[in-house]
Amino acid sequence: MKFDIERNLLFKSLSRAQSIVQSKTTIPILQNILISADSERGTIKIRTTDLDIEFMEELQVTIIQAGELTVGASLLFDIARKLPDGSLINFEFKSANNRLEVLSGRTDFTLATLPKEDFPKAISTEYDTAFSIEPQVLRPLFEKSKFAMSTEETRYYLNGVYMHIAKGDQGNVLRCVATDGHRLALVDSEAPDNSLDMPHVIIPRKAVTELGKLLSDINTEIKVSVSKSFVRFSADHLSLTARVVEGTFPDYNNVIPDSNKRRMEVNSKEFATAVDLVATVCEDTSKAITLNIGADKLGLSMRSPDSDTGEEELGVAYNAEDLSIGFNARYLFDIASQVDQKNIVFYFNTPDEPALIREGDNPNMLYVVMPMRV
Repeated sequence: MKFDIERNLLFKSLSRAQSIVQSKTTIPILQNILISADSERGTIKIRTTDLDIEFMEELQVTIIQAGELTVGASLLFDIARKLPDGSLINFEFKSANNRLEVLSGRTDFTLATLPKEDFPKAISTEYDTAFSIEPQVLRPLFEKSKFAMSTEETRYYLNGVYMHIAKGDQGNVLRCVATDGHRLALVDSEAPDNSLDMPHVIIPRKAVTELGKLLSDINTEIKVSVSKSFVRFSADHLSLTARVVEGTFPDYNNVIPDSNKRRMEVNSKEFATAVDLVATVCEDTSKAITLNIGADKLGLSMRSPDSDTGEEELGVAYNAEDLSIGFNARYLFDIASQVDQKNIVFYFNTPDEPALIREGDNPNMLYVVMPMRV
């Protein structure tokens, strides 16, 4: 195998691929990437997997000799990262000693390889549903919900984003939901053509993170393929395939309050800044911050275990009975940080019941957060 590739093209692809690789694994081949050079197509394919997630990208390069090998992902990424922008890199496999020579200008590396036969086969499955969606539509579904995913391994079915077709106010919607049992994020978009029969799937945390990286770079239509066991996102010449989380996502509708009548509207940026500022007094931002709400006025206060206190006051739109309620400060900040609209709207009932939060008048975004005792 022998080919030439421009450094920036390689670096961009490796930055996507190497993050799939597990730094600690008892299977050495999983720390490698598989590079396949196709002289007829004039491309190389870069593929990496941790057995649950697979990334593949095809790149147009100058092929001198076809072939296939595996090489350490992190090491190759570091080499590409440190080489000068715009430099040309030559790859050549030396079969005599099973080493890969990476040459760029006066820089020369010789890298160990592992047998390509040991690399896991590509994920192959039949998909029940496939539909296309624009990246600017798909991106917020995950970006605005993923912060609420659980990290508790015992509740593995919450360690991801639940993607499914649901009934919205205006008809069928493609919905993403995440919750850790203390807060919930729900984001809708119009259901794409051919998506109505899609199986309901829980996309795992790592796959959601990797998808976010891809979506930040993709400007073309994305094909989403879904089965009961796998989900694949593909666009241009790359794809991300993930094994879905086994288990049943809880009925989130049971925790969405429908009787909260106390409405408070506040500038979202001012609110996020105030929460962050007041929480400075306590290193543990998971401690309770108190909202004291009165006629057109919101007072935020927090006390540390050492009795340090922080307070802030904001103007709000509120005309219900006075209310004092506490929340995890980090949860409020995380939610407020998602809001793109000018104002964030809270709906309260009692100090012991969850609050419903919306982004202005946007019906496609909904958040729920449980109160804390203060």
